Amino acid sequence: MNTRQSRGLTSYHAGLAAEDIVAQSYARAGHRVLAKRWRGSCGEIDLVSQDGEGVIFIEVKKSRSHAQAATHLTRRQMDRIYGAGSEFLATQPRGQLTDVRFDLALVDEAGRVDVIENAFMAA
Repeated sequence: MNTRQSRGLTSYHAGLAAEDIVAQSYARAGHRVLAKRWRGSCGEIDLVSQDGEGVIFIEVKKSRSHAQAATHLTRRQMDRIYGAGSEFLATQPRGQLTDVRFDLALVDEAGRVDVIENAFMAA
């Protein structure tokens, strides 16, 4: 394995660990985690959680600092998450009428989590 592949594998596992940390954080806050890495035809959602009757779609970004992690979310990713979220809602009893929010969970190199609720909306 070359250095580039090794870095990629390390980043992949760091991302999985960050998603697990965020899932635990939501669970501690009383939210049921419905799915991890849910995939639809539009793309993948890192985490899907339930808030009462509503659904929270969570994008997890990990970097050295929360500020740096926040810069990694692009409009294209937001659109992908929105499209996949719409697909996910088709699996819910209230469908597209389900209350929804899109959160951005930032994880720094020490594993600290900062969640920005309602971080973005559809374009």
